[in-house]
Amino acid sequence: MKKMLKKLLKIDSGVSAHNNVELDRQYLSKDVPMSNIARHQNWYSHLIQIGNKPGMRILEVGSREVTGSYNAKENFRNAEYVGFDYYPGNNVDVVGDAHKLSSYFKEDEKFDIIYSASCFEHFAMPWLVAVEIAKLLKVGGVVLVETHFSYSAHERPWNFFQYSDMGLKVLFSKALGFECIEAGMSNPIVGRFSLLADEYLRNKPVRGLYCHSEYLGKKIKEMENFSWEQLNLEDVVGDTKYPEPK
Repeated sequence: MKKMLKKLLKIDSGVSAHNNVELDRQYLSKDVPMSNIARHQNWYSHLIQIGNKPGMRILEVGSREVTGSYNAKENFRNAEYVGFDYYPGNNVDVVGDAHKLSSYFKEDEKFDIIYSASCFEHFAMPWLVAVEIAKLLKVGGVVLVETHFSYSAHERPWNFFQYSDMGLKVLFSKALGFECIEAGMSNPIVGRFSLLADEYLRNKPVRGLYCHSEYLGKKIKEMENFSWEQLNLEDVVGDTKYPEPK
């Protein structure tokens, strides 16, 4: 009898889990791409695979260990790894302001890979940081940015922005010399308006929430004297357009 009960509970648990997954799928947005290579659990191992080689130079922007140790120097032990952060600490080689990133390195000093994880939401002027990254990245080099689309308020008062995949593509567009390899989201969130919201919103579901947004790109061209002010809208949004009124 006990064996049969355990079997029924196991089956019921499996069915419930399946039903929950199907329910959660209803909170996804069909027009939002899910990251693969750059997905939260995948991007770091991908960078190690392509970057942990002799002669490769790696720069991490926002390298200080905040939530735990991940041994970046050991993971890139066959390459030259440089950690950059606003504060000194574990895994930090250069201390400075990311908005002036290139000023901390020699004029001809370039990197093969530049990456930043969970930091772009803390940059007050991320468009300037994107330009600084472009200055330091070799043509043919790879940039990886992982940040947040929907996430809890944290590290205030310096919690400035949240990003969609399209927002990251605008920051690292062809106008700045980049080609997008992949841009998307990962780690969907199931949400609803709380009972503290305005009355007409209470308990209504909120769909299309994702914790992480990611951009993986390659620098294909050196852009001299780049200026955001000189760009047209089409230069950064490409062949996309705002949805037309119905």
